[in-house]
Amino acid sequence: MSPWQIFVRFLRFGLLAWGGPVAQIAMIRRELVDEERWLSSGRFNRLLAVYQVLPGPEAHELCVHIGMLAGKRLGGLMAGLGFMLPGFVLMFALSWLYFTIDITQSTLGPIFLGVQVAVIALIVRAVHRIGEHILLDGWLWGIGVASALAALLGTSFWITLPAAGIVYVLARQRQVALAVAVLAAAGTVAYLVGPGNGLLQPLVPAASQAAQAATQSATWRALFLAGLKAGLLTFGGAYTAIPFLRDDAVGRGWMTDAQFLDGLALSGILPAPLIIFSTFVGYVAGGPLGAVAMTAGIFLPAFGFSLILYDRLERVVENRTLHGFLEGVAAGVVGLIAATTVELAVAVVQRLPSLPSGMLVFVLTLAVLYLWKSKLNVVFAVLISGFLGWVLAIGG
Repeated sequence: MSPWQIFVRFLRFGLLAWGGPVAQIAMIRRELVDEERWLSSGRFNRLLAVYQVLPGPEAHELCVHIGMLAGKRLGGLMAGLGFMLPGFVLMFALSWLYFTIDITQSTLGPIFLGVQVAVIALIVRAVHRIGEHILLDGWLWGIGVASALAALLGTSFWITLPAAGIVYVLARQRQVALAVAVLAAAGTVAYLVGPGNGLLQPLVPAASQAAQAATQSATWRALFLAGLKAGLLTFGGAYTAIPFLRDDAVGRGWMTDAQFLDGLALSGILPAPLIIFSTFVGYVAGGPLGAVAMTAGIFLPAFGFSLILYDRLERVVENRTLHGFLEGVAAGVVGLIAATTVELAVAVVQRLPSLPSGMLVFVLTLAVLYLWKSKLNVVFAVLISGFLGWVLAIGG
């Protein structure tokens, strides 16, 4: 196949990428494995196992890898661009529209507030779903809980995540004393470095940042590096990018928590990997150039792992020590998402005119996500929450 043919083939996947990574991977498997025989089912399963333990959106990484089967590295590049382009264009357009209309002073205000409540429910469901596949034993559960508490106390993830990986490797090797020593060392480093803006840190409540307007703009270099950091630390699905992007975007004053939640909501209604909300973050922080820089940074690892390590990736399955470290890191990331969910929920609650109305939207959204097994349940949940926000005006 020519590079253009590969691009068009995967562009179709991008236009139909509703329902999150599970639905996207199922679509790719059905068409390229079962129907068109691009590769065998066994090889597809091995590749999926590799990409599930590496950072980045696995559906996108699979597209790049499979594109290389048809057109070598240029084919992989075109496949990845085709898959991500529809979501990028749509999110870029919605980002422009978001700032063209003064949402807070229009009827869209209650709609977006209702959607922000729904996003909290979406993240709660994601934590549960991701945790089911990652927190598989007592040590992983302990790492997840400890990481969440550390995040709420303001400990940097640069301390938490490496410690999580090392502790789990040692625990699997039954070196419990060394694992406890690593935990103690990580706690000492966290104490010496000093706390950040954790929710449980009484001197600097995290919710105070959400109440402040974003007053700082970012350079395209800073946005690219922030996206690259998130892309390299996105284990277990796009939701795991949330705490890392929020740490930069809200922590540096590029945007408010309310705007961050709006970006997540917009990405939930698009046919694209959820991680495309990084385009919105970049647009808010640095305009059109910032959107491109942030998107390029966060997708670069997804391209790089496949394009550079193509011949070696399947060998990762055989490296059990690396698996143990990545599983520990992934458990730590689950804890970070849980802590971020609590902080975002506090920020939303402070903006609600009526807590009962907000809770009603939250419970109904959770019910849709848990009870309706459809690839469109996220889209429906976001739309119905916006409608309820408008009808109820969140109790106003």
